[in-house]
Amino acid sequence: MLLNYTSQFYNTLMKIIPVIDIKNGLVVSAQQGKRETYQPIKSTLCFSNSLQDILKGFLSIYPFGIVYIADLNAITNTGSNDKLINQVISKHPGIEFWIDNGKRIEKLSKSQYKNQKSVVGSEYQKETISYDTSYLLQNNILSLDFFPNQGYIGPKELLNNAKLWPQNIIIMSLAFVGKNSGPDLNRLESFCQKHPEKNIIAAGGVRNEKDLLALKKIGIYYALVASALHSGAITANTIKKIRQKNTPVKN
Repeated sequence: MLLNYTSQFYNTLMKIIPVIDIKNGLVVSAQQGKRETYQPIKSTLCFSNSLQDILKGFLSIYPFGIVYIADLNAITNTGSNDKLINQVISKHPGIEFWIDNGKRIEKLSKSQYKNQKSVVGSEYQKETISYDTSYLLQNNILSLDFFPNQGYIGPKELLNNAKLWPQNIIIMSLAFVGKNSGPDLNRLESFCQKHPEKNIIAAGGVRNEKDLLALKKIGIYYALVASALHSGAITANTIKKIRQKNTPVKN
C-alpha cells in the first residue's frame, strides 16, 4: 500500500539514465539477474549490438548526461570489456559514465577518466564493512542489490547503516528487470521515506511514462532504463516531460 505524498515529491526533477549491459563484447538484454541467459539486444534504435552503436542510438533520443554500463564478464569473473568501455568513456567526455564491473569497496581507486564513477554492488562485498573503507564510496554510487527469491544480497550493515552510504543509492530490484511488470514501488517508496536526504535511484521494471510518473510521485531522483528505450515506449517527448519540475502527477 503506497503512502501519502508531500508536495516536494511532486516537484522532483527526475533524470533518466540509460543502461547498457555488455557481455563478450556485445550489448545484451537483462532478464531478472539471470546473467547466464542474457541474449544480444534487439533494439529499434539500431541494428547493431555494439556498445558504440547502442550508445549512439540512445543519444539520438536525448542528450543524456549520465549513462550506466554493466560489464557482465567482469561481474561474473569471466573476463572483462575494459577496452571497449574505456574507448567509449574517452570518446564522450561530456557524459558521466557509471561503470558496474564487480568492484569491491576496498579495491576502489581513482579513475583515469574524470567522467567515470564506479557503481559498487552490495552483492560483491565481503560480509563486513568498516568505516575505514566506506569513505571510498563517497564519490561513487552504491547499489543495494535485491535478487528474486533471495532478497537483499550483501553485508547487512551496508543495508542498515545509512552513515556508510554515498549520496547516490541504487535500489536494484533484479526480480523486476526485463519482466515488464513495472518498478518495485513499495520498496522504493520505503527508501525514499526513510532516507529523504539521499538520491534514491530506481533500477528495474520501468516500462513507460506512467511508471516514470509513479516513480516521480514517490520522490525518485533517477531511474535506470533500458528496455523501454530500446522498444520506443519511452521517447524524447516522454523524457522532456518527466524532466519538468511541474509535471502533473495524478493521485
